[in-house]
Amino acid sequence: MLIARLIADPAGLETRLDAATTALEGEGLQLAAAQMLDFCGDTLELLLPGGDPAVLRRIIDEYFAPSDAIVVERAFAMPHLFVSDMDSTMIGQECIDELADFADLKPQIAAITERAMQGELDFEAALRERVMLLRDLPETAILECLDTRIEPMPGARTLVETLKSRGCRTVLVTGGFHQFADPVADWLGFERVVGNRLEIDGGRMTGGLVGPITDSSVKQRVLEDEAAQFGHDVVTLATGDGANDIPMLQSATYGVAFRAKPKARAAANGWIDRGDLTAILRLLDIPESDWVAG
Repeated sequence: MLIARLIADPAGLETRLDAATTALEGEGLQLAAAQMLDFCGDTLELLLPGGDPAVLRRIIDEYFAPSDAIVVERAFAMPHLFVSDMDSTMIGQECIDELADFADLKPQIAAITERAMQGELDFEAALRERVMLLRDLPETAILECLDTRIEPMPGARTLVETLKSRGCRTVLVTGGFHQFADPVADWLGFERVVGNRLEIDGGRMTGGLVGPITDSSVKQRVLEDEAAQFGHDVVTLATGDGANDIPMLQSATYGVAFRAKPKARAAANGWIDRGDLTAILRLLDIPESDWVAG
């Protein structure tokens, strides 16, 4: 069984669905049912008896883009666990890039960040290189950056609080820094934080990090370890945008790439290209009347 839920522009949706159905038949896939999940006329569920998920994804992209969607091979269920990346996912910024602006190094550091998120650089090496460039920056820059630069992504708190209201555990896991992630988790309502920690000495950054690195393997392990606490048949949800999120996204029941880099989007079975983070609630078929306002 293949099930796709997608949100797309309602204009001409029926015509595009007809064209997509024909395209699926040309690939040997039969659409068994299609139904609207909301009153807005833009959230659609497609059911197929089986087939290649990659083919279905390609046809969704061809006929419904830009869209928000999840493609799965079993019936949808409410997640027991939500694990999310932070930078450019739960918040609209890359913290290290904004912090670099206080050292007049934003263009240099942002270029490294972009290449790392695209999967072109080793994550740990790129992180240590960027942190070293921040050496001697005063610790007060972190608080100023939090106060003036860092903002939650639209829909972030509503997503977290609504999932929690339904018994879902929430974990923020980041390749960024606890000095940012701990306050962000408080803002948004996450129950646990996993991340890196900038080394501070005498009120200034040393250019080093304290403890082991939170990289893609750690993100995946956090999701799997947390999921193991629920026993069998656990349903997990993960969100992220960069290459270091790929193992976590692939390990989740619903791995949703949020406005993501191409490699992360291709690896996930869900994507948000069109809406904000509340699109995930709509794809899970949680009525807006049940959302917990952020």
